[in-house]
Amino acid sequence: MSTAVRVRFAPSPTGALHIGGLRTALYNYLFAKKSGGTFILRIEDTDQTRYVESAENYIKESLEWIGITPDESPWNDKGTVGPYRQSERKSMYREYAQKLVDDGNAYYAFDTSEELEAMRERLKAARVATPQYNAITRMQMKNSLTLPEEEVKQRLDSGEPYVIRLKVPRKDEVRLNDMVRGWVMVHSSQIDDKVLMKSDGMPTYHLANVVDDHLMGITHVIRGEEWLPSAPLHVLLYQFFGWENSMPQFAHLPLLLKPDGNGKLSKRDAEKHGFPIFPLQWKDPVSGENVAGFREDGYLPDALINFLAFLGWNPGDEREIFSKEELTEAFSIERIGKSGAKFDINKAKWFNQQYLKNKDNSELATYLLKDLKANGISASKETAERVANAMKERVTFPHELYLDGKFFFTKPETYDTKVIEKKWTTEAVKVLELYAISLEKANHIDAEKAKLILTDVLEQEGVGMGKVMPALRVSITGSGAGPDLMEIIAILGKDEITDRIRLALDKLEDQVK
Repeated sequence: MSTAVRVRFAPSPTGALHIGGLRTALYNYLFAKKSGGTFILRIEDTDQTRYVESAENYIKESLEWIGITPDESPWNDKGTVGPYRQSERKSMYREYAQKLVDDGNAYYAFDTSEELEAMRERLKAARVATPQYNAITRMQMKNSLTLPEEEVKQRLDSGEPYVIRLKVPRKDEVRLNDMVRGWVMVHSSQIDDKVLMKSDGMPTYHLANVVDDHLMGITHVIRGEEWLPSAPLHVLLYQFFGWENSMPQFAHLPLLLKPDGNGKLSKRDAEKHGFPIFPLQWKDPVSGENVAGFREDGYLPDALINFLAFLGWNPGDEREIFSKEELTEAFSIERIGKSGAKFDINKAKWFNQQYLKNKDNSELATYLLKDLKANGISASKETAERVANAMKERVTFPHELYLDGKFFFTKPETYDTKVIEKKWTTEAVKVLELYAISLEKANHIDAEKAKLILTDVLEQEGVGMGKVMPALRVSITGSGAGPDLMEIIAILGKDEITDRIRLALDKLEDQVK
């Protein structure tokens, strides 16, 4: 078998892709690309009772949006080890389950749900901490280890429902060397006889996962920490199949934690703190509720990738801003931590802000023009670019270019009351009146000229800049804060500025202190 790196991301289409799943996909992608290997996308849809029809397309769209393209997947025919949906591989799992039975490493179990519940209740009554179907309890149950061979054959021939369970050794130690955790050792008495083949003929995750990873030549399994308890069971399966020498290396990623660090991040936590937990907006098929997504909230794909990469990994130096290509070059499993990573949404916003302000004004203008059009406002691309340039240091999301910069396109209808109460003085009003007159006389206005004219008026009146600037700003924008005021004046032009100053003087005539 080839030693080239082959990794897989294997989500289940049971709902929206969690942001933690997206991080797992990213780490697999970065690891594969750095080594010149192959990144595979496999849909694990063996649990048909939880299957959600729209979920697979959601996974596909999420990866496309963030720019993680699988080399092999259900959506392209480049691979040679498909199909890439487990439901389409159903027929091949039976032979592997049967091999385990034939080799004495698995068995048929005919227990009904009532019998299983009765077993659990007996164990609870006996104060067994974790009731399990295992090497001890299986000998009191209805299976091919306890029933006569002829009766087992008769039950199978009659079509009686059954499952196939793994026969876990009673006294064994299962070891694996995890790339993140180091050596993990579990005594087999802690592992129960998991169901490998369900009564409906579909394999469980455990069997299908191991068989598919082997047949697809997976060299490294990079997945969430929640799968660590299952890893010893998977090691046993590799051993029983005789695949131990080609078993992939495991790397179990740290959990994503709540913002306070106490416990695993959940959808409820995200809703409580007002941030998304899914890459794209998701419509719950049961409740019909629309759940927020990072894309719709205004996060940029590259910024989100950069943020996710740092949730559990670090480059070993002080750098924080990485392109996808730079992340690929810097990434290594060795620099993934064992401890859970706090989900700091403010850090995500910071990344978004950095990426936004470094975009070309032309690209930012497209966001702005789209929002302007949606609100019935027309503007030239040149104006939109100048506004975007003025605003980009002050916004976190693209939609804020319009929301926070609306004053560039519409005269203020209200004025910041705090500024008016403190700064709308007789002195300031007089300077504003003279400034409007001086602007009208000017032939050309840019930021430098606008400031020069204002300075001349202030010197003429013997007034300091600080006593007038808040009043001038509020008369033009309605707000007490914003981007460079002289740049605003240059963008709006002298006619619009004089109109706004006089409108404010008229509306606020009774507010002069």
